Amino acid sequence: MKLRLFTPIIAVCSCIFIMAFVSLPKRKAISKKTIDTSHLSAPKNNPYYIIISKKDYELKVYDDEGWYATYPIVFGSKDLSDKMREGDRRTPTGSFKVILKKIHPQWGPELLLDYPNEESYRKFNERKAKGLLPANAKIGNGIAIHATRPSEEWTVDNYYNWTDGCVSVKYSEMKDLYSYIPVGTPVTIQP
Repeated sequence: MKLRLFTPIIAVCSCIFIMAFVSLPKRKAISKKTIDTSHLSAPKNNPYYIIISKKDYELKVYDDEGWYATYPIVFGSKDLSDKMREGDRRTPTGSFKVILKKIHPQWGPELLLDYPNEESYRKFNERKAKGLLPANAKIGNGIAIHATRPSEEWTVDNYYNWTDGCVSVKYSEMKDLYSYIPVGTPVTIQP
């Protein structure tokens, strides 16, 4: 007798629980800005693209409905100009895509970008040809969006640029970003 009464109660509670999460509203931007996304082409079934603003220290995620989420970030050097060469600790500007998701042994979740790509090589070679870089300069590689170490989230709160040119998100927030951003997601890094 008790079991018959208990089963419908569990079923009703389960339905209410599921409906509560299915009907959660999406996060929307407070003010809509027109953003040119013609150069961004996400893989099929991936509604996301990322725009990183160096001047605002923000990583914004957009989906096919508009603004989705914002994360505070930091970079490598205090010099926020474009990456010139390997070892300058600057974060590159340009259009990239996520090519690999992995867990780094020091800072956890990481989204590796396709730096250097064709655009990066073009800028690097032009700068070398103009004499802006030494003849033996190398372009560098290994640029990623990754977490801080778990105990060093304060670096983001204090705008402390500490990476070798990567984009760093708080450890707790990077786990969220990592959970839904797939390989192939377009990333634009703006000055």
